[in-house]
Amino acid sequence: MADIRKLDANTADFQARLDELLAWDNVSNTAVNDTVNDIIRRIRREGDAALLEFTSRFDAWQAQSAADLEIPRQRLEQAWNAIPGEQQQALEHAADRVRAYAGHQKVQSWEYEEADGTLLGQQVTPLDRVGLYVPGGKAAYPSSVLMNAIPAKVAGVAELIMVVPTPGGEVNELVFAAAHVSGVDRVFAVGGAQAVAALAYGTETVPPVDKVVGPGNIYVATAKRAVFGQVGIDMVAGPSEILIICDGRTNPQWVAMDLFSQAEHDEDAQSILLCPDGDFIDRVEAAIEELLPDMERREIIATALKERGALIRVSDLDEAAMIANYIAPEHLELSVEEPREYAKKIRHAGAIFMGRYTSEPLGDYCAGPNHVLPTSRTARFSSPLGVYDFQKRSSLIMVSEEGADTLGRTASTLARGEGLTAHARSAEYRLKP
Repeated sequence: MADIRKLDANTADFQARLDELLAWDNVSNTAVNDTVNDIIRRIRREGDAALLEFTSRFDAWQAQSAADLEIPRQRLEQAWNAIPGEQQQALEHAADRVRAYAGHQKVQSWEYEEADGTLLGQQVTPLDRVGLYVPGGKAAYPSSVLMNAIPAKVAGVAELIMVVPTPGGEVNELVFAAAHVSGVDRVFAVGGAQAVAALAYGTETVPPVDKVVGPGNIYVATAKRAVFGQVGIDMVAGPSEILIICDGRTNPQWVAMDLFSQAEHDEDAQSILLCPDGDFIDRVEAAIEELLPDMERREIIATALKERGALIRVSDLDEAAMIANYIAPEHLELSVEEPREYAKKIRHAGAIFMGRYTSEPLGDYCAGPNHVLPTSRTARFSSPLGVYDFQKRSSLIMVSEEGADTLGRTASTLARGEGLTAHARSAEYRLKP
């Protein structure tokens, strides 16, 4: 039996109950931090020797040498050839769509010239080398390979290094096949905080990267946070979330199953419905009860719905939009009559799924937009992973002789106002007599 709370947005204590529902503490505890910091210190100090020791300890298999940690490229091709044709077609279809969408995101260099001949602009270049962390073993996600690797390659990243744990020597053929179709350059069978540290600082075998992306457990997330600054990171993600705004005219079983689609990730996932129709909310609740027993992960779903789920009645769809902007969800479904028009009311969401036929899993796998999205209300100030995360921008400034006189006088005045005489004189040397 599912037990999901029902709230009314017009009760006096609604805001407090909503804040309690949304609260999520993703700060690692002292023990996790201490473990991760020790792993990072040892990887920096001992390199491959520490990496081999941690792989044996945490992944329960013994490599003979550090060279054995690298998966040969032909092994990726072998995995591709070994999977069923249906899976090949699905991976290729998804990869093609992600690649096409990413192509529209690519930022180009630009410049313009002012009347006095001064040239200003922006030069866009890709990162040199990126590290991609992929969960391994049974909890493996080939879709994460596509979503992280393909935008990097579209951006022009020269070398993409993938790390994936192989607990007990167990590998996932679909993950290797996804690496093959995505154009990953090198793959290492290492995981955990030690893999993140190896990517950030390099070892004798694993080359250091400029940015680390990809999902992982609490140790991986803590390590990414710890190495930020040495390298860039994509984000430190919290539990998966879905918020559905429905006008009460969608099949309630569709809505219930969409709520399940995120609740089945883990017990901390969050599934919320906003609807002005109380009778429809009751029908969705009944659909939850009807459908849950047939779910393979029903215990996880039931726990997630009980602990962090909610069916919320609102006054109208305008109030629903206001609450949605406050929640700033990772995934937002607009199951309403005019979704494109209604989407204009939304300011904060990782991905917006418009219309009754646009289920969230399509975005997870093959629609095209990236499924790496901001969680825990961070959509208020951050965006989905994209090509732009693998590009950087350099300002271009080429001042003409005339511009050096005009700009130099302004710079001199401001520099002397700040007490920076060398700045001022540097500009003044170029002034016309």
